Amino acid sequence: MKNIDTQEVKKFSELAQDWWNKDGDFKPLHIINPLRADYIKSKAELIDKNILDVGCGGGLLTEALFDLGAIVTGIDAAGPGIEVAKLHAKENNKNIKYYEKTAEILNQECSESFDIVTCLEVLEHVPDPKSLVKTCINLLKPGGLLFLSTINKNPRSWITAIVGAEYIFNLLPKGTHEFDKFIKPSDLASFVRKGGAELIETKGMFYNPITHKANLNNDLGVNYLMYARKS
Repeated sequence: MKNIDTQEVKKFSELAQDWWNKDGDFKPLHIINPLRADYIKSKAELIDKNILDVGCGGGLLTEALFDLGAIVTGIDAAGPGIEVAKLHAKENNKNIKYYEKTAEILNQECSESFDIVTCLEVLEHVPDPKSLVKTCINLLKPGGLLFLSTINKNPRSWITAIVGAEYIFNLLPKGTHEFDKFIKPSDLASFVRKGGAELIETKGMFYNPITHKANLNNDLGVNYLMYARKS
């Protein structure tokens, strides 16, 4: 079974042309993207490392990692987003490989091939996040590093990430997130360990909808990042 939600793929396909509009539907991602890239850079040597960006969308993080010296591959199940990513990379002379495929398919072709795998803001959009985490770990070389991010599952995250972000502040298109797909940090930590990796650190990520500033902290109440190493 493919670990994709066809409605999620359709949703992001329809938004594809807006990926690089810094004031459009993906504005929050543009705000947090430097934060994400800097966090990864602070934990890993990136120059000439093979990095896979799973669920890369239009290539925001993928390009940021390329700019930091990495050899980057981006994959996504939403074809229109991949086409936007390819075009943007070509226009900016960035040698990035992009493929319209799932992590599961790529794992059949080249398991244990990457020094680093990133899967950010993706797990809350797939039917089986536990399986995706395991697949990401399988794609890593032994000792490789995994970076994940998603949204906690609690009343506060429902108010913040859905009611606030989608209906009050209009930061995201309505229907972007489904509360049932949010993941508690304890559950994600379990997915990581059962998938064969050692959890090293978990950090909270705060986005201010009024000032449009973001920062990392120790509050895991809503958005959070995880960093792990394959055993």
